[in-house]
Amino acid sequence: MMIELLINGESRAASSGKTFDRIDPVTGLVATTVAAASAADVDAAVAAAKAAGPGWAQQTPEARRMVLLRAADLLEERTEDFIKLMMSEAGATGAWGGFNVYLAASMMREAAAMTTQITGEVLQTNKPGALSLAVRRPIGVCVGMAPWNAPVILGTRAVAMALAAGNTMVFKGSELTPGTHALIVEVLMSAGMPAGAINYIVHAAEDAPEVVGALVEHPDVAHVNFTGSTRVGKIIAKLAAEHLKPVLLELGGKSPLLVLDDADLQGAVNAASFGCFMNQGQICMSTERLVVDEAIADEFVAMLGERASALTAGDPRSDSPLGSLVSVETGARMVELIEDAVAKGGVVVAGGGRDGAIVQPTLIDRATPEMRIYEEESFGPVKAVFRVSGDEEAIQVANDTNYGLSAAVFSRNIPRASMVASRIDSGICHINGSTVADEAQAPFGGVKGSGYGRFGGKAVVDQFTVLRWITIEDPGQHYPM
Repeated sequence: MMIELLINGESRAASSGKTFDRIDPVTGLVATTVAAASAADVDAAVAAAKAAGPGWAQQTPEARRMVLLRAADLLEERTEDFIKLMMSEAGATGAWGGFNVYLAASMMREAAAMTTQITGEVLQTNKPGALSLAVRRPIGVCVGMAPWNAPVILGTRAVAMALAAGNTMVFKGSELTPGTHALIVEVLMSAGMPAGAINYIVHAAEDAPEVVGALVEHPDVAHVNFTGSTRVGKIIAKLAAEHLKPVLLELGGKSPLLVLDDADLQGAVNAASFGCFMNQGQICMSTERLVVDEAIADEFVAMLGERASALTAGDPRSDSPLGSLVSVETGARMVELIEDAVAKGGVVVAGGGRDGAIVQPTLIDRATPEMRIYEEESFGPVKAVFRVSGDEEAIQVANDTNYGLSAAVFSRNIPRASMVASRIDSGICHINGSTVADEAQAPFGGVKGSGYGRFGGKAVVDQFTVLRWITIEDPGQHYPM
């Protein structure tokens, strides 16, 4: 399958003629051949978005809403196409692909609903007879950059609310899921987006510095949103700061799940199994630290180990509940994390096996801060149990990280759990639920190295609009000079 750029409503090859292949991580075959954009293509895409800006911004809220609602319907109609692309490009299971489309459609409908909720306020004023207003308007040309791990969800999130608010977009897809991301744009165009209102580019891995730099630094780009690694997020934030350009960053995580000594262990195991291993642990909110009170740790580890051993990873085209990792190299890194933990006293309770990009769900008990897995985001199905004594140590271990995206606390005592949750440094925290959760209407984002700003619901309106002060006054008013 050939994936081209989309600029000003037209599919086109890269200006340089360069292409690259995305390889299926399981079969080793070419999944998609892709036009590889350069800085020249960035200029063309931004110019198209700028030209389309006034027309799209002046559309009525109802007109924008109808386009987004049609896009949500079309997303669902193309579910099987999305699943096939996610399987071949990311090694994802059909269930994960289907859920991606389900939540992406929900996000599209939530953005459609928000077109009439972009409100301002009437301000009090000291000038008699004057009307003072605070109003929101579109920012202008926005850049959205989405990763590969939940490509339909995160690709849709990168563009939906920006478009709902009347902005135009340049969407930079991931080089690991270029066809999946291109299909989102195809759906939006089929739903009635005007030419140039959304443009799609993607680059080869080696061209990332050139293309990302051109996007962030372009003088006609007014806002950037990025979901991805903390390392790249820092680069984007620094570039944007040099141009006083606002950014919305949703970055990495090291999400802890705290199991207090009075927890419902079956509920905690259910949440931990889902949080640790859903999509092979390749979710920014994935449970990365199982922080378990030593009073119940033996029982919890035995139960979760049994659950993990019952799960299997395999070719996503089979009936395995879990698929592959995004690359063979990622599989090799999982082995490194396991070997490092075992060498430093960790005990493998379940899993540990690997076949290329397919790694079995792995649980390591008795993890310590000396191990790489204590600080590094595994972003895979290798998870560790950290035994603690009491709530204070649990909180300390949960917070001893540069990340702060999601967290969870399990306890039958809700006031106790709430107090513990209030002391965890994270943008999201669930009591008696998994660290992995997302709803279109909820504010989503982190603190510390997990980024800043919020997607979702009313919170995201602030991200994609500019607040203006406008007054209507008496032209015959008195001035003191």
